[in-house]
Amino acid sequence: MMNDLREMVAEQVQYRELLYQMTKRDLLLRYKQTVMGFGWAVFMPLVNTAVFSVIFTRVAPIDVGMPYPLFAFAGLVTWNFFASSLKFAVTSLTSNTGLVTKVYFPREIFPVSAVLVSVVDFAVASLVLVGLMTYYRVGVHWTLLMLPVVLLVHLVFTTAVALLISMGNLFYRDVKYLFEIVLTVWMFTTAVLYPTQLVGGQLGWLMQWNPMTPIIEGYRDILIRGVMPGAPFAVVALGSVVFLLWAWLSFHRAEFQFAENI
Repeated sequence: MMNDLREMVAEQVQYRELLYQMTKRDLLLRYKQTVMGFGWAVFMPLVNTAVFSVIFTRVAPIDVGMPYPLFAFAGLVTWNFFASSLKFAVTSLTSNTGLVTKVYFPREIFPVSAVLVSVVDFAVASLVLVGLMTYYRVGVHWTLLMLPVVLLVHLVFTTAVALLISMGNLFYRDVKYLFEIVLTVWMFTTAVLYPTQLVGGQLGWLMQWNPMTPIIEGYRDILIRGVMPGAPFAVVALGSVVFLLWAWLSFHRAEFQFAENI
């Protein structure tokens, strides 16, 4: 296992320039021939925030402990990074058949590139979150120092899922369609639009054990509430590292079968 890990890390260092070029290519392709370009990274969460703000402040008001638009946008922009990464990662191998079958380099570059492109979208959309925090007079808290940690956990968990679904879709093309359904259900069992304490029963149980809930709440805690993330975040942080190692090893060991199955 340790030998595999050393080999995998060495390959990533060796091919880091290729990862950069792939990410640059995918970033340009994502918004090619669009009028709004990176504006789409901001537009969609803003529209959804407006819609759900009307629902949860006028039609069925709920108490989230902060202005609802701020609560919703923080959740949506965080979730959109996760969902967008996986949306492009799931087909990242099958849409590059020529490279996968004819040229040798670490194949994990494809799903990782999809995640890195979504990081750019996330950064752009986060500027609007900063604007909303300024509008609602949210102060700058010392817990902002925890932002790199929360972001790293978010990246690690997202990358682990991206590796698994890209590999799964290569072997079974149903994965792409099934995962679209899973992603929709997953969003509504995550604290994106409503806090976990308002949900009971089986849905509440799912939300509590959903690894994306502590990640999203982690952003809200350090940026808006000014408190440290709780114990569930620490559990998810540790679990995400283990999950990534397992996903990466599984991907690496199955890599020799990719060309014959694509």
